Amino acid sequence: MIIKSAVLETVCGVTSRLPDNDQPEFAFAGRSNVGKSSLINGLMNRKSLARVSAEPGKTRTINYYHINDSFYFVDLPGYGYAKVSEKEKAAWGKMIERYLTGSRSLKQIFLLADIRHAPSAADKQMADWIRAAGREPVVIATKLDKINRSQRAGQLKLLRTELALPPEAKILPYSALSKEGRDEIYSYLEECL
Repeated sequence: MIIKSAVLETVCGVTSRLPDNDQPEFAFAGRSNVGKSSLINGLMNRKSLARVSAEPGKTRTINYYHINDSFYFVDLPGYGYAKVSEKEKAAWGKMIERYLTGSRSLKQIFLLADIRHAPSAADKQMADWIRAAGREPVVIATKLDKINRSQRAGQLKLLRTELALPPEAKILPYSALSKEGRDEIYSYLEECL
């Protein structure tokens, strides 16, 4: 897959109406600080179209990136950030749920999980929300460069077990630093399209 163009087209806040796109959407969900913006920028071949921040919890909107004038990357708000009020967390949760149940163009949802750690309760809840919306998440295991090659199989097995993924569910390891795994994600996107 070659990304020729990527444009931030729509930004939706808590009270915004979601756009009614007629092109496929690929959504990215993950807890704050899991590397979602870095992944999206890496896939788009951009340094900072999706804002990367040293402070977790910066994505507070649903951001639609129009790719190659033919499909969308949809960046959902990060969840699980401790310094945000419970009221704000609940509003983000409703916004994400509204997207998952309301988008007619959603082709696939990617759930990002840090390969170094067991999934959090919030990660498990997100996997359950995705299933409740009638889908099975494709997991992208981020921060691949932070563990040794010898640890990979064990950590991937841990993610599969803890997120209750069926044997056929995809887990795609990825490193924002080296871009290892990007071609596999591109291949999967092409299969979906």
